[in-house]
Amino acid sequence: MSDSTVRVGLVGHGYFGAYHANAWNRLDGVELSGLVSLDMTDGQEFASQHDIPSVHDSIIALAAHAPLDVVDIVTPPHTHAGLIRECMIAGVPLVTCQKPFCDSLAEAEAVLEKIEGSGTRVVVHENFRFQPWYAEIDALLLTGVLGTLHEIRFDFRPGDGQGDNAYLDRQAYFRDQPQFLIRETGVHFIDLFRYLMGDVTGLFARLKRLNPAIAGEDAGIVMFEFENGTRGVFNANRLVDHAAENPRRVMGEMTIEGNDGTLTLDGDGRIHVRAHGSREAIEHDYTFDDIDFGGDCVYRYCEHVLAHLRDGSDLINEAEDYLVNRRLEALIYHSSENERWYSL
Repeated sequence: MSDSTVRVGLVGHGYFGAYHANAWNRLDGVELSGLVSLDMTDGQEFASQHDIPSVHDSIIALAAHAPLDVVDIVTPPHTHAGLIRECMIAGVPLVTCQKPFCDSLAEAEAVLEKIEGSGTRVVVHENFRFQPWYAEIDALLLTGVLGTLHEIRFDFRPGDGQGDNAYLDRQAYFRDQPQFLIRETGVHFIDLFRYLMGDVTGLFARLKRLNPAIAGEDAGIVMFEFENGTRGVFNANRLVDHAAENPRRVMGEMTIEGNDGTLTLDGDGRIHVRAHGSREAIEHDYTFDDIDFGGDCVYRYCEHVLAHLRDGSDLINEAEDYLVNRRLEALIYHSSENERWYSL
């Protein structure tokens, strides 16, 4: 497309909607053309705070008011299918939809069938792989600094899940999800592990609920095998924290082991590499913008979408690709329920 202004319609104005509005507003050549809200009072207040010129009660109404290049859906999963259908009716060419993309795997597959050939493309907003420390780790792994890789492990420890009021101050809908840990957060790490290690060839999971005040599971362990021969462990407990200046920056700690050394990522985004046989871990020098959520990853994701619109570069995680993550998510729940290993 030409260098003309990219017009974005934003749907949703909750906790994460502010990160999206801030990101689009900071990008050169982008105009937030309007907001879609079912609560006009709250919507008007949000629009005023983020310099959004108009508020509408539907995507169809917004598209009739202003031409749109992108609609950015930042709402809970149960709304996704209906909103994507509205985008197709309105002729929106590109939709970016918050993960996990629809309310269930079956619904996501049904939406995919509808968008094929519709003229509307859907890409899933999966921002963890846009966090700067993971981009840096990917670049380091490509240099071969660890040699032959053996294992990737992430200890997810946000410490936000204790007590009767868990999650009420930020994302209260977390409390009512019958499938919570993997569906809401674990899917990030499914995508991240695939980004760093490649295709998953097998998995096993044990999940459990620790806080009786919520509906779904909030702890568990998932083991993966990857096509390149490595294994992965996602070890999660939302009730336990980790040592970090900002516990929501990384939300835990990562270790990647190889023949030639071990790489660690701490909760502050610092990366260290220890050579095999050495007692000293050397800090890897890099910088990132500590803005908004996860090292400004929402901005980096929106920048990626804008680059596609400007120069036609490939999009990461279009709907068809992202369904792999949703299918793995479903298999994790089956594994935990049936207490069995699944080979893919």
